[in-house]
Amino acid sequence: MVMDTRLGIMIFSIFPLCNCSYTKDTLPKITNEDFIKECVDIHNKLRSSVSPKASNMLKMSWDPDLAKTARAWAKRCEFKHNIYLDTAKMAHPTFNPVGENMWTGSLGQFTPTVAIQMWYDEVKNYDYQTQKCTGVCGHYTQVVWANSYKIGCAVQFCPKVKGFGALSNGAHFLCDYGPAGNYPTRPYKKGNACSDCRGEKCVKKLCENPSRDEVKGTNFHPVWEIFERNRKLSLTLTLGPLFIILFAIVVSLIKHYYPRQVTSEELKSKRNNTG
Repeated sequence: MVMDTRLGIMIFSIFPLCNCSYTKDTLPKITNEDFIKECVDIHNKLRSSVSPKASNMLKMSWDPDLAKTARAWAKRCEFKHNIYLDTAKMAHPTFNPVGENMWTGSLGQFTPTVAIQMWYDEVKNYDYQTQKCTGVCGHYTQVVWANSYKIGCAVQFCPKVKGFGALSNGAHFLCDYGPAGNYPTRPYKKGNACSDCRGEKCVKKLCENPSRDEVKGTNFHPVWEIFERNRKLSLTLTLGPLFIILFAIVVSLIKHYYPRQVTSEELKSKRNNTG
């Protein structure tokens, strides 16, 4: 279930929330340890604080391949969800489909915690008992989806974000989730914390499994990113020589139809040389 966040983000962007601001050159990469820790920690903190309590909430951990996909899509600077999330092997080597949340706003307001907290705050629009959502709540339900246990996030500086109105020089932040959530059921089971962990360790009201929580990366790269990059390169290599040839033809025609005029100085020099 893909939800549109434009209204919430536009309202949110009006109000500065902190003095801790990034710049174009300081936005973290997907390998930045502090960035990874913040993305994971705030998710787990929020997942452990749900109400009513969750009996089967899995602990989240980082997935480098999901982060690669989030980064590749964020680089497009478009306010729309990845079109490959539901296609096997296109967003992740094993997870299919992949879930996604998106935040877009000013550099001065962005931190992973601010963006993820905003997603979680949609809880006010969600009724657990009736499963009713008034307004936008799909970002909240993905954040607290019990069976989503891997996450990868990325942030991109964008001079403009296509489809996001007048924002300029902003931060475009995405988190991708595996397995995806937001099916037509409740995001988690209600009950005593960890009572449905099935023998796994209970840590801060979350089900912990060292094997599942291990950070594992592969040689995966989104093939669509490689294809688009190669297409742009091929277009440049094709059009480059054509422009050079066209330029040479234009110069040749100009010389043919507009021969260079002989100046008076050149005529005088020519007379002197011929006696």
